Amino acid sequence: MSAGMRAILLGLGLVSASLSGALPMFEAGMSRAQDKPRERTITLNAVGRVYAEPDIATVQVGVVTEAATAAEALSRNTTDLRKVVDVLRAAAIDGKDIQTTGFHVSPRYAPARDGNAAKITGYQVSNAVNVTVRDLAGLGGVLDKVVTSGANQIGSVRFDVSKSDVLKDEARKLAMANAIRRAQLYAMAAGVELGGVLSISEEAVFTPQPRSGAMMASAGAAPIEAGSQALDVTVHVVWALK
Repeated sequence: MSAGMRAILLGLGLVSASLSGALPMFEAGMSRAQDKPRERTITLNAVGRVYAEPDIATVQVGVVTEAATAAEALSRNTTDLRKVVDVLRAAAIDGKDIQTTGFHVSPRYAPARDGNAAKITGYQVSNAVNVTVRDLAGLGGVLDKVVTSGANQIGSVRFDVSKSDVLKDEARKLAMANAIRRAQLYAMAAGVELGGVLSISEEAVFTPQPRSGAMMASAGAAPIEAGSQALDVTVHVVWALK
């Protein structure tokens, strides 16, 4: 065998030895990765709820006017709505709490007959404002006054709690306390021990809960029940298990 042939064979032998030595190391690394135990965790959702009395009310007040011409309907509607706004301001409603939410002008049609096209018989103008009332004791009286002044469209009354986020802090504490109590219960029942908290996330919900409340009305005013609001907070907590 020539010297050159011996060199080639020796080189092949070195490569073969190097590869055969690397394969067991690669396989061992894969085995260790697969054998590594997954972190054991427990995940719980818990709710905290507190009740609060509303201190703000929002109501939509509007005027709908019909007339033979658009100009006449608009003129009458404008006059009537100005009276409504003046009454609101006289009732100590701040200008920032009165906001236009809808203004529409639409024709009114007579039904088509005998193959003839429908004809315009008049026009309707509607204009509405959202009113925020911060003195709930006077809400019934305010509604009576706006109706008397010319408002012929009253939307639903929505009650709110102005400091809801601060009040939700108590709900957050209750939600976390409920989560911890339940996690400890499950860990004890499963014969394991809780580790550290891995994550906490929150889902806040503002849910109206009708409950009996004081009647918000003065003599002769419309009876309005404010009731109470439920402030719910849901927490999602993940613990490690030892």
